[in-house]
Amino acid sequence: MAIKPTEGQAPGRSRSKTLDALDKVIDGLVVGNEKISIASVARAAGVTPGLIHNTYPAVAERIRTLTGKSVRAQRYSKPQAPMNEKEKTGALRAGNDQLVVELAQIVSVNQRLFFELTKLKAISSGKVAALSPKARE
Repeated sequence: MAIKPTEGQAPGRSRSKTLDALDKVIDGLVVGNEKISIASVARAAGVTPGLIHNTYPAVAERIRTLTGKSVRAQRYSKPQAPMNEKEKTGALRAGNDQLVVELAQIVSVNQRLFFELTKLKAISSGKVAALSPKARE
């Protein structure tokens, strides 16, 4: 007595056989370090890409994960990218603020040294007499 295929199922195919075939193809492509996609797996397994998408979503997700296009990974990476950039920007702004404070201190010291240099040049040229502070009695 022959087993009749169910509606929508090719003769000699079963879900478990197809799943095994898909897993073997995926493993073979990974081991062979070949480009992997849902279309390439479907072609090698002799099924349509639609069958993988609709009937074997776990297999489709495994392929997406191997290619770095996991739906979940994409969903969580998109909001995370601006957060990472925001953290970097905050760190750079804090560093910039610190540099502004240091620059203000350096400018102040530079200005004081400039005035001292101007005074010493005037004293050495003889145009200005140096006054010594008065001693308090």
